[in-house]
Amino acid sequence: MTDHDPHSAATPATSRKPSRFFGRHLRTPQEALQPEVAPLPPDLGKRPSERRPRLSALSGFLSFLLLASIAGVIMFAEFERELNKPGPLAMDRVVFIAPRTEVVDIIDQLAAAGVVGHPTLLKINLWLEGKWSQVKAGEYMFRREASLREVVDLLISGRQLLHSVTIAEGLTSEQIVSRLKDIDILAGEVRQIPPEGTLLPETYRVARGMSRNDLIRKMQLDHNRLVDAIWEKRAPDLPIRSKYEMVTLASIVEKETGRADERTRVAAVFHNRLQRRMRLQSDPTIVYGIVGGKGTLGRPILRSEILKPTAFNTYVIDGLPPSPIANPGRAALEAVANPSRTRDLFFVADGTGGHVFAETLDQHNRNVARWREIEREMRARADTAAVAVDRALPVEDAAPVPSATAAPSSAPAAAPPLRRSEGQAPVRR
Repeated sequence: MTDHDPHSAATPATSRKPSRFFGRHLRTPQEALQPEVAPLPPDLGKRPSERRPRLSALSGFLSFLLLASIAGVIMFAEFERELNKPGPLAMDRVVFIAPRTEVVDIIDQLAAAGVVGHPTLLKINLWLEGKWSQVKAGEYMFRREASLREVVDLLISGRQLLHSVTIAEGLTSEQIVSRLKDIDILAGEVRQIPPEGTLLPETYRVARGMSRNDLIRKMQLDHNRLVDAIWEKRAPDLPIRSKYEMVTLASIVEKETGRADERTRVAAVFHNRLQRRMRLQSDPTIVYGIVGGKGTLGRPILRSEILKPTAFNTYVIDGLPPSPIANPGRAALEAVANPSRTRDLFFVADGTGGHVFAETLDQHNRNVARWREIEREMRARADTAAVAVDRALPVEDAAPVPSATAAPSSAPAAAPPLRRSEGQAPVRR
């Protein structure tokens, strides 16, 4: 070929211009076999926070929560460590928090007493746990090195330091009230003297600041519960007809003897006398008729007082006195409700703090004679008045006194009349 045909030579595919059909590109077979390239997204080149703002904000918030939680756990652990670590007290200490003291003042008082070293932490803890209003005033024993947690638990529980208040058996109500007035851990004035025989002598555990009237009410409630229980278990066929009579007789037994081993026997003597309609002839009833609730004469009983008429003198009146002459304890009440089964009608002191008992007048007179010998020996060693306070004394050479033990005509035959000399021992003593 002499002439060059420009269209006869092969033209590389890459150099061909794509064909157009009505303005659109036409793909060659070779181009159709090539993979298509995905179009670029419209937000290509933007920052992630610009592409997805809500997701980014949520992610940031969750990151903040995570960091805050970690920080909170660390702070809580440190706070708990401070609450539970040993406190600054070098030894046990008693702190009295007066009633109606504000919580802030209570915490300041504990800090001043050296019980807590971080009062602010204590305030925060009470506030966080919702225990601010549960803090109780009172007298507390804080142990050595008590932690803040232990201090909080003690203040919330109200487990105050308790004191023992002991009321002895056989005291009159007036004597008991006088005793309560002398106890400085109690508060308030006693509005009135309780009726005789309505208080239970016992050891009571009380918190400092307890009202005297509240303690008296507790003594009355305890007395009522005890009397009800003992009355339900009383022996059958007793000559007493009511709980009140049981308390009255128990008060006499309480004043006659302090020996546990002879209370039921002393009670039996009085029961036997009541059944025979014999007068009780109890020295303590003479004293109560003279001094009332004051409790004691402080000297021997005089001859003129033995038969002096009073509503309580059982040498003069028949049966029981109109009310108890003291506040009997549990043992005396139980002795009256369940006395010994004896036929004793008399008893007299034996010089050892106890008594000897007798069924007949002859036996009793022999016992009295022995007591007189003991009395002479005692008077040789000590002052007589000190030996027989609130008791009649045996004096051999004194004029006789008519008996107060004769039974009424309708009663069974009683022992022969007893004779008492001025200051002589009581018929049973």
